Amino acid sequence: MKRMTFFTLAAAISSTALAAPETYIIDGAHTYPRFSYNHLGYSTQLSRFNKTSGNIVIDREAKTGSVNVIIDIRSVDTGHSLFDEHIQGAEFLDTAKYPTASFISSKVNFEGDKVSSVDGTLTLKGISKPVTLTVTSFQCMPHLMRKKDACGADATAVVKRTDFNMGKYAPQVGDDVTITISVEAVKE
Repeated sequence: MKRMTFFTLAAAISSTALAAPETYIIDGAHTYPRFSYNHLGYSTQLSRFNKTSGNIVIDREAKTGSVNVIIDIRSVDTGHSLFDEHIQGAEFLDTAKYPTASFISSKVNFEGDKVSSVDGTLTLKGISKPVTLTVTSFQCMPHLMRKKDACGADATAVVKRTDFNMGKYAPQVGDDVTITISVEAVKE
């Protein structure tokens, strides 16, 4: 009986030791960071970025991970080409000088088996600030079409655009900007 217990324990330790971080590559065709803000008190404006890359690493056993998101901010899509050009100017995104923005995690937080938030650094227009993304949904499962494991999430944070040297027209055009990242990533 002791022998059986030893082998059972050894197998359990062995399978735990084999659990490892899994890397998922962000699917740019299904990942669109969005931002919204109050426009002159009339409405909430919603825009997105069309080109995103990066990766997500999850170790569900250890409840750790990392997130690396790179956004091509030249791909801003407000729904109006003239406004796309305007918002890319030096007063706002300044895409000629800063063509990308990034979010690099410092800690992935779990509640039970699910990712609940991600602490990290948002770099926009050459300015880096700590940001916590609150994860409102998180799911990993086999991808129906790709026949590989995949993870998806929706995460949100509110930042002040004045913190990133984009304060023109504030406070009439809202200083608070809600960033939402809807991400899908496929296992490497």
